[in-house]
Amino acid sequence: MPASARQRCHAVLSGLVTLATAAVVSFAAPAPASAAEIWNETGSDRADPLTESQGLASVEVPANSPNRYTGIGTIPIGLSVRGWNHVGDPDASYDGHYIEPYQRDSGNTKMYRVQAPGGGWSEYVHTLSPGEALNNSWDTISPDGQWMLSGEWGTMDRLLVFPTPGVNPATSPSANLPQASTVHLDHPVRDVQGCDFAGPTTLLCSSDDPDGSLFGTTKPLLRVDLSAAPNGTADVTGHVTALRQLPLRSSCSGSFEVEGIDYDRRTGVLRVIVVSPGFCVLTDSKTYKFSRG
Repeated sequence: MPASARQRCHAVLSGLVTLATAAVVSFAAPAPASAAEIWNETGSDRADPLTESQGLASVEVPANSPNRYTGIGTIPIGLSVRGWNHVGDPDASYDGHYIEPYQRDSGNTKMYRVQAPGGGWSEYVHTLSPGEALNNSWDTISPDGQWMLSGEWGTMDRLLVFPTPGVNPATSPSANLPQASTVHLDHPVRDVQGCDFAGPTTLLCSSDDPDGSLFGTTKPLLRVDLSAAPNGTADVTGHVTALRQLPLRSSCSGSFEVEGIDYDRRTGVLRVIVVSPGFCVLTDSKTYKFSRG
């Protein structure tokens, strides 16, 4: 999300936490006729506003690893004092490399923080390509582990492709992480907060679109079908389909914020974070679970 919005969000959260310590029915727009599949809601868990409000990832290695979450409260102090004050939706490769996307409020770089399966952390900094937005909302790793996709906030017609930091041998913490290629979308998307691979050429994405003019509904779950698996040497195209509106359910009225997404290939469970409006950000923000119909 943009810096101004993040600052407002941080201020609201801080104020609400102070108040808390001192003291809608769901609507789902019908899927377009072109929708390729149906995802049914199967349950939900409360999402903590400080540590589970930005993104989530299932981790396969080591075995029996817990799900990972990101939020304002998960940013290490050492990163925050260097200006990396926003963390987005993370992902993990099938061999256990876990990657978090970070951004600052200014400058010309974004950063990906990588934890290797052995537990060690490293940082990979990317200098913005011409015309690239500063924000760094999410990342997802291709099933072969070699390529990482990432996106930009706002109305966009592309996704960015990078060699996967810490996995692809072409990357090094001491060198710039270069953009390798681009996914050109056949339909614009708005305010995508997360994408995750659901197959070699299939992405599921969560959009925080507040307008609804692109797909006929606000806050949609999107599917992107790629013309080929990303390989870093050639651009590919992506066909975008809106599958459904994500749940907007709270005891408070106001603006919801759709956040990160995760698809667990082992269980077929899709999870999406939806942050509730106003004071209810503390009480009924949810990680919703879905299964394919």
